[in-house]
Amino acid sequence: MAEPLPPQYSPQETEPDLYRWWEERGFFRADASSDRDPYVIVIPPPNVTAVLHMGHGLNNTMQDVLVRWRRMQGREALWVPGTDHAGIATQNVVERLLAKEGLTRYDVGREAFVDRVWQFVNETGGVILQQLRAIGSSCDWSRTRFTLDAGLSRAVREVFVRLHDKGLVYRGNYIINWCPRCLTALSDEEAEPEETQGKLYNLRYPLADATAGEALGLPTLPDGRPYLVVATTRPETMLGDTAVAVHPEDERYRHLVGRELELPLTGRRIPIVADTYVDPEFGTGAVKITPAHDPNDFEMGRRLNLPSINVMTPEAAMNDAVPGPFRGMDRTEARRAVVRAFEEEGLLDGVKDHMHAVPHCYRCGTVVEPRLSDQWFVRMKPLAEPALKAYHDGELRFTPERFGKIYEHWIGNIRDWCISRQLWWGHRIPVWYCQDAACGEKVVALDDPTACPKCGGTALEQDPDVLDTWFSSWLWPISTLGWPEETADLRKFYPTDTLVTAPEILFFWVARMVMSGIEFRGGIPFTDVLLNGTVRDHLGRKMSKSLGNGIDPIDVVNRFGADALRYTVITGSAAGTDQYLNYEDLEEAFGPGRNFANKMWNAGRFALMNLGDGPRIPLDDVRGDLELADRWILSRLAHAARETTQALERFRLQDAGLRGYEFFWGELADWYLETAKPRLYGDAGEASQRAARATLAAVLDGGMRLLHPVMPFITEAVWQRLPRAEGDPESLMLAPWIDALPEWEDAAAEAAMDEVQAVISAVRNIRAEYGVQPGKRVPLRIAAAGEESRRMLEANARALRDLGRVEELTFGGADGQVGASAVLRSGTEVFVPLAGVIDLDRERGRLRDELTRIEGLIGGTERKLGNESFVSRAPEEVVGKEREKLAGYREQRGKLAGKLAALEGAA
Repeated sequence: MAEPLPPQYSPQETEPDLYRWWEERGFFRADASSDRDPYVIVIPPPNVTAVLHMGHGLNNTMQDVLVRWRRMQGREALWVPGTDHAGIATQNVVERLLAKEGLTRYDVGREAFVDRVWQFVNETGGVILQQLRAIGSSCDWSRTRFTLDAGLSRAVREVFVRLHDKGLVYRGNYIINWCPRCLTALSDEEAEPEETQGKLYNLRYPLADATAGEALGLPTLPDGRPYLVVATTRPETMLGDTAVAVHPEDERYRHLVGRELELPLTGRRIPIVADTYVDPEFGTGAVKITPAHDPNDFEMGRRLNLPSINVMTPEAAMNDAVPGPFRGMDRTEARRAVVRAFEEEGLLDGVKDHMHAVPHCYRCGTVVEPRLSDQWFVRMKPLAEPALKAYHDGELRFTPERFGKIYEHWIGNIRDWCISRQLWWGHRIPVWYCQDAACGEKVVALDDPTACPKCGGTALEQDPDVLDTWFSSWLWPISTLGWPEETADLRKFYPTDTLVTAPEILFFWVARMVMSGIEFRGGIPFTDVLLNGTVRDHLGRKMSKSLGNGIDPIDVVNRFGADALRYTVITGSAAGTDQYLNYEDLEEAFGPGRNFANKMWNAGRFALMNLGDGPRIPLDDVRGDLELADRWILSRLAHAARETTQALERFRLQDAGLRGYEFFWGELADWYLETAKPRLYGDAGEASQRAARATLAAVLDGGMRLLHPVMPFITEAVWQRLPRAEGDPESLMLAPWIDALPEWEDAAAEAAMDEVQAVISAVRNIRAEYGVQPGKRVPLRIAAAGEESRRMLEANARALRDLGRVEELTFGGADGQVGASAVLRSGTEVFVPLAGVIDLDRERGRLRDELTRIEGLIGGTERKLGNESFVSRAPEEVVGKEREKLAGYREQRGKLAGKLAALEGAA
């Protein structure tokens, strides 16, 4: 007999040992020299200092399902793991550690600070990779990469130099997003807009020519000066205004273009200018222009040759370019002070609430400040055009499809990418400046230069900035495979196949990877992008530390097992839709997954105790002895295999997981095992027992294969103990996938078994409705819909008796007996005589009492709804609920009356 399973399944004892065995045996490793068709996924690299959260749990489980499935299909499956150096995030962590020592990064210096970061990364950076192992991720750990690895760093430099040589990398003085907390530039995508309740301030700007008077048609101040009203959400920036703009065709203002305004609080004069960018319908139709502190104003200032006045320090305090009273104030303090000064001078026209999108730093949450600054940029349009074409041509696909339109919109409206960051942790920009005053050469080089190529001088200073973290991440699919070297991995595994990621990094990462893949490798880096949803709590809130509503996946693994976690996240939501988990009740969230694992264990344990000694019996050896239940379950396995495969091919992972569950629990465990038990015990003869054993082993094996991608641990543990068939591999994860089993599809068997199940279900329902004790057997009469149906039911009388708890089975009508009946869809009538089974007098009395109670409820509700005052005054939803209650009561009355009528004949 096969090795038995322990009575209880313990994932805590099973999972770590199995994972260790998988890894030691090298089952996760891909072979670049293989002639098998590759299937490749690159992991979205988590931050090197991150710890696993439920978003990681969902995303990585989805990847693992696909990788395990394709590996079983015979593909050379490679899942490339790794981590991201996460410039801003990691530097912030280490800076906070230094702050606890009373130090800043400037106190320790750049080189020592970078050493501290490396020390921190080396101590903590492997945590998340170990946690990914705990949830069963079958990554090829021998290929683990880090975005600051030497090879990946070389790729980053190669790309910077190539793009610079093509004129696609340039340095310029432009408005960028600036984080006053992190003290660095941010890309547009890193400045995340948040809807914020703010204020809209209407400010009065007087005309410089006080004698212009009423002829201009403008309102005037008490001293007679005419003025314009401009609206702003950031009044502190008015100290840097250099113009007020109106639309050139706005009849209210076109005659004012060319005149000057007094800029309050500053003593400066600014012009009134015209530009078609101005929306005449917004606010007053006159807008203040602050080229150094607003990207749209900056572009307008360039068109109109306006000066730019930067009024803030990098920390967002007011600098020396503003009048004395405001210098040194934080921007929020300056806002209050400016508004107060306007009010005191009678220049505040009004303030109202205003909901608007305010950009925040994606790492620290600080409000981002638009800032004029010298930065490095990538010219994106030439890179974006082929990336857009790949989508239009159908080479690049998105699941769900709606994200393709979002990709299309962003690519079609792309702006240049600010890639420099004022940080110390990251890839240093490979640009050096000759310090010889007579030379000043800029050197862009792949390798650190030792001398200036122009003057020969050795006094070279490298650009202090580092590259945006995403500048290394956008190369991930090619750099992790060895690019720019022409490696065996690159030749075998590029392009990759599927990218599984979150929608929020569609622009940060996905679109840019498409661009870099086309630019540097000549083709898209993947063909399918599968977007997962967000994991939220049961109240719909995104899980976060600040709300305290997160779930630690490792806690779930320790308590329920990795398979329970995986089953929950895979079956909990469809692709691209959010998932809701109750952090206050983990049993509610993950208990069903654990229960399913236990069900599989118990079914496997029962099977192993009844499959007998020796190797598996081939189905072909017992084909002539297969009974209806055998043919039915084999046909259901064939359908489950086909449907599960189709679901996976369409990235419908939820459907794949649920189909496996339905087959194993709803069909194999609940029906087949129950019908097969007497045969397995030998009660029906040796031939029947062999057929049942062969069938059970085959469908258990098939069920384990179909569920393995979702629940790898429990399936491997059970499968390892099943009798082996010839040619079975060492591990279930290497066993061939079941795409389809057309030879076992049997429509006739399914139709016949449907009838058997319908009869049994009808008997069970009658037993439940009339309170028949579970251990009490009942008589059963069946009026079959036809002779063929009768013969089939007679042949399966044992299953009807065993599963319906039937004592005596006869065929024919009720013959005037008292009892309960049900008519099946096929026309077959099921009748259960109840005399002697239940106390008929007591049951009739109970039904009459219940009918009386229901009649009272119906009367009361009818009177309430007949009251015109109630119907006209009560809220519509309250009236609606009363009508629903009345309909429910009437339905109950009908059922009770029917049941009573069925019992009245014995009175």
